[in-house]
Amino acid sequence: MVITVKNLVKRYDDLIALDHFNFEVKEGEIFGLLGPNGSGKTTAINCILSLLKYDKGTIEIYGKPMSPDAYDLKRNIGIIMQNVAVFEELNVYENIDYFCGMYITDKKLRRQLVEEAIDFVGLRDFRKFYPKKLSGGLLRRLNIACGIAHKPKLIILDEPTVAVDPQSRNNILEGIQRLNKEGATIVYTSHYMEEVEEICTRIAIMDKGRIIATGTNDELKGMINSGEKLTVEVLKLEHGILEGVRGLPNVVSAEFYDNLLIVKSTKGKNNLVALLDYLKTKNISVGKIYSEPPTLNDVFLEITGKELRDQL
Repeated sequence: MVITVKNLVKRYDDLIALDHFNFEVKEGEIFGLLGPNGSGKTTAINCILSLLKYDKGTIEIYGKPMSPDAYDLKRNIGIIMQNVAVFEELNVYENIDYFCGMYITDKKLRRQLVEEAIDFVGLRDFRKFYPKKLSGGLLRRLNIACGIAHKPKLIILDEPTVAVDPQSRNNILEGIQRLNKEGATIVYTSHYMEEVEEICTRIAIMDKGRIIATGTNDELKGMINSGEKLTVEVLKLEHGILEGVRGLPNVVSAEFYDNLLIVKSTKGKNNLVALLDYLKTKNISVGKIYSEPPTLNDVFLEITGKELRDQL
């Protein structure tokens, strides 16, 4: 096991940020950690990295206790946090060289690793640029290069694609998958559910300082009652017919706007057949029909609730 956290408790005065938090990451995974604002994700990561003291529990990295002076473990960890952390007075090459030099003292090897990191994130044409001359997407790539240049076995990424353009986001996601294929274990937090669905092999949802669900994408979807979302093109729909649709078996909600009938259902067989049969009995002509399985966002909202959270 790469990360093993047992019964972790972290308090801020009367606030319990982590409430007997348990967490495991296996070697070779891209592990997604999701949670609403204030659920404890960042606190958990900071405790795992020994950047925060905690009140109770144990943390092991590669089977060894993690502590602030566990430098043998820290050499194998790469950290890319949400806020870009580079030096404005150093150019791209110098920034990567500085952070790589914290772990690699051999100058020849470090030079090789810095060049590999520059190529990996696609910054070859920007190696002499200073951070203030880089776009937001390029800054994110520089931030990642600084965190992975020393070839860590465990990489922790906290919201690495916030506020970047689609091209940079795709570049970053592809890079994360390449790092994983090259042998790195990844812990990944993001507010973008589609990213987590795309790249993560296993996912944990946390809320109020605890892990409340863990599994693969498909396993998590199997835990909820939400079924498919049906979208049917119709020219016109009277209110009475819409009410009839809402009364069909397994229907959770039905809305009609812009000539689209959108029906959300619970799990069940033949939901689409039942809907189309009903519309046929009412002489409703239909156009295109779409059926979508539940998304990770549906899982997240059903498990954690839909109310807004304040950031902690």
